[in-house]
Amino acid sequence: MTTPNQHWNAIFKPKADPELGWYETDVAQTLKFLDLVPQNDAATIFLPGAGTSALVDELLSRGSHLILNDISDEALKQLKERIGSIQDRLTWIHHDISKPLPCELRQADIWIDRAVLHFLLDEADIDGYFNNLRSTVRPEGHALLAEFSVTGAPKCAGLDLHRYSVEEMSERLGAGFDLVRQEEYTFINPSGDPRPYIYALFRRK
Repeated sequence: MTTPNQHWNAIFKPKADPELGWYETDVAQTLKFLDLVPQNDAATIFLPGAGTSALVDELLSRGSHLILNDISDEALKQLKERIGSIQDRLTWIHHDISKPLPCELRQADIWIDRAVLHFLLDEADIDGYFNNLRSTVRPEGHALLAEFSVTGAPKCAGLDLHRYSVEEMSERLGAGFDLVRQEEYTFINPSGDPRPYIYALFRRK
């Protein structure tokens, strides 16, 4: 049976970034929500599925300290090759985000997930994800979740998805988080197909 690491490596290895179904050249939608977070410059930001996203370059240009996690070591390898020598503000983690994170990991000011959570289907894995989020985001920190909405496609990258509403996100985060802003957003993928997302920014109490 193919492991999740093998599945994602097989996608990242042969393809250039513009060939990836979730690739975006313009990360303005994410930055719009990030700019709602006070004093976000030089923040410590956790990316649970960094992949090879151009968001990493933008966050580095803003002075952020990044914790870059991905289940694909191939994706992290390609990302390292692209961004080069800015190593003093980077922490790299090759890890399944549904499993407990290393206990020595520093807390983050902001958690940004674009299209990771919705790949988790088992309740234990979803619970593990949210446990990691709660243990990582500091008090008064923020979490931005951008997932396929309930009207979105049922599959991506050959995998079934768990699509989300803001209500389900809020319930799974628990009473310790307040919703700051939500927005439905249609991403047009590189093939020209519309992909309905829900973006939701939460603040930890």
